[in-house]
Amino acid sequence: MFYVMIAVFVAGYMMIALEHPLRVNKAASALLLGVIMWTLFALCNPLALPEYSPARAYLEANPGSSFIGWLTHVALIHHLGEIAEILFFLLGAMTIVELIDNHGGFGIITSRIKTTRKASLLWIISIISFFMSAALDNLTTSIVMVALLRKLIDNRRDRWIFGGMVIIAANSGGAWSPIGDVTTIMLWIGNKISALNIIRTIFLPSAVSLLVPLGILSFTMKGNVSRPAKDESRQHIKLKIWERNLIFFLGVGFLLFVPVFKTITHLPPYLGVLGGLSILWIVTELMNARRPELESGQLSVSAMLRKIDTPSILFFLGILVAVAAMQTCGQLMMLSIGLDAIPLQEPNKYYLITVIMGILSSIIDNVPLVAGAMGMYSFPIDHYFWEFTAYAAGTGGSILIIGSAAGVAVMGMEKIDFIWYLKRITLLALTGYLAGCGVFVLGQMLG
Repeated sequence: MFYVMIAVFVAGYMMIALEHPLRVNKAASALLLGVIMWTLFALCNPLALPEYSPARAYLEANPGSSFIGWLTHVALIHHLGEIAEILFFLLGAMTIVELIDNHGGFGIITSRIKTTRKASLLWIISIISFFMSAALDNLTTSIVMVALLRKLIDNRRDRWIFGGMVIIAANSGGAWSPIGDVTTIMLWIGNKISALNIIRTIFLPSAVSLLVPLGILSFTMKGNVSRPAKDESRQHIKLKIWERNLIFFLGVGFLLFVPVFKTITHLPPYLGVLGGLSILWIVTELMNARRPELESGQLSVSAMLRKIDTPSILFFLGILVAVAAMQTCGQLMMLSIGLDAIPLQEPNKYYLITVIMGILSSIIDNVPLVAGAMGMYSFPIDHYFWEFTAYAAGTGGSILIIGSAAGVAVMGMEKIDFIWYLKRITLLALTGYLAGCGVFVLGQMLG
């Protein structure tokens, strides 16, 4: 069953990639993949698993325990808790963004972006995403930027190109900030990196990983974009300027407060997002209380929750559940051990391992990959391996659209096709990723 699970995982990814030819929604494929992976795991003989499997290690340490009991009540519940944190964060952030958009808040930004030239707009959007991701995180940034793109670009295919660059920019921006990406947060909290040092060492490689694809793409982007027509269905709702501004600054302020909330309280980010959403909910209910029922209904948080892209959230659930099965069974540990066996001398060995980890993070969730590395190696704080791991795990996920939280969010919101991204964006993202790797290694050799 150990190797059957690997084959099923590959087949499930193929179904997701071929969503449009198969005419099967990727969320359905991902959910089925997650269920099958855990079912196969439950049917396997735990004592036949490799020695490094967490399941076998647990049973050997607790000989009287039931494998199925441990599987359902410990392993699965543990992973489901971690996954639920991401899903609730996604739900809260998407609702806040929808609420800002519905109140016309993004007009504060879009009214100041005058250019319609594709190349110029591409640079503006990418640079905003890069720095915003460092302050927020790549997932929240991608959600906000897609909402902005819908206000700036009418043509769907043009928006897909810009959305691809938002993914690259958000992941690159998240890598050099201690709060910009979940794996960087893991390394920071795990005392593997320090905040100032990761900014100093990773900023330039991260910037290069964005500037290289951005420069290449800007040479091919000709002409102008057309702005979308105003939504006539909401023209009859007269919002005062202070109301629009209040919702915008409150919404963005609560999103920016999330990393501060986490740092102060050490509570998970989804609680900060849900807290911000609840306050916005109360504010909008009071603000719109005197409006006609039809208008207040259109502006309510309840209406925003109905607009949330639920299939994207279920897709995220299925993918993360499937990867959790491989993490628990031991396939990811097998991968880590295989990488560690590369017959090269330090530092070339660890440079190569990290580059491969970054590429693999576009296929497998980067969290278990980084967690595996943190468990295997005991390098001191701010060692080049941890710095390079932060860069690779953060930016490597851009290579495939399902390789990062930002990519999955943009894919769901804009319905970007996996194969289209593979043809149009993957090579650009890979070129930028490898260029950034080269800059990091060169910096280590010179410094």
